[in-house]
Amino acid sequence: MERLERLTAWTQSVLPAPLLSLAPASVDASFRRYFRVVTEAGSFVVMDAPPSHEDCRPFLHVARLFRAAGANTPEIFAENLEEGFLLLSDFGNTTYLLALDDTSADRLYRDANQVLIRIQLASRPGVLPDYDADLLLREMRLFPDWYLARHLRIDLNEEQRAVMETAFAAILANNLAQPRVYVHRDWHSRNLMVTQPNPGVLDFQDAVYGPITYDLASIYKDAYLYWEEARVLDWVIRYWEAGRRAGLPLPDDFGDFYRDFEWMGVQRHIKVLGIFARLCHRDGKDGYLKDMPLVLAYLKKACARYNGLGDFLRLLERIEGQTASVGYTF
Repeated sequence: MERLERLTAWTQSVLPAPLLSLAPASVDASFRRYFRVVTEAGSFVVMDAPPSHEDCRPFLHVARLFRAAGANTPEIFAENLEEGFLLLSDFGNTTYLLALDDTSADRLYRDANQVLIRIQLASRPGVLPDYDADLLLREMRLFPDWYLARHLRIDLNEEQRAVMETAFAAILANNLAQPRVYVHRDWHSRNLMVTQPNPGVLDFQDAVYGPITYDLASIYKDAYLYWEEARVLDWVIRYWEAGRRAGLPLPDDFGDFYRDFEWMGVQRHIKVLGIFARLCHRDGKDGYLKDMPLVLAYLKKACARYNGLGDFLRLLERIEGQTASVGYTF
């Protein structure tokens, strides 16, 4: 309660009009919390990022970087880095996840593609942390450590671990060979808001400089909703065509680009299974467990398509068989 009192006092001191109400707006997978503030001058959002767990500086840096590139990131009205408080513009409550349906999807994804291309065109090395081999591999290590060992209570034997390591090496080789751009790193339906201009972009503080297909894999292989592959293919083609016209370093052959998109998705899905397990078992956030089956389905489908991932697919299937035999949900 003491922290909330300090946040309220700071907020009152920086608002352009008297505070009428302050209420929780949302929480995310980190230690950050968000509050909606209502005044006669309009509504705002206050971000609460405890400095012992979170650093606001990357948020501020990327917000300004992406905004300069043409993305609609929140405007920053006031900041208190010592306590971890930020006063931001309010994008409302309508996420892409809430707004997407058969009628709206083409328009909303077109807007997202356009903004993603603007961000990528602004890319320069040395501005954001590198999405390098160490980071990509560290993310994939969450899969054996948290998803297999902690969530499924499975320890791989030596042969199985060798299969996994061979797959990880092949995935890394593909990811690191891709052209590099700014990567939002969580470009999906929960972090894009329906705004004017559209979309409003949130949760970008972990942005890096890395593979060009990563954000596409995030949004079109979304852990929180599923589209038929024909529609995904159309949206990815439209991005590829628009990106090439804009001058992004994309392959001339769409088949090559789609393969990279799929392999990047494999890396992300391996990571996400580990993250969802960690959120449950370390942080007590079990709401993500219901999204695991879709992520696993994406992973298995891509592994079935490409040479170099077949043994890993068979490993996944053997693990699935093991867990089913003891009545555990995979």
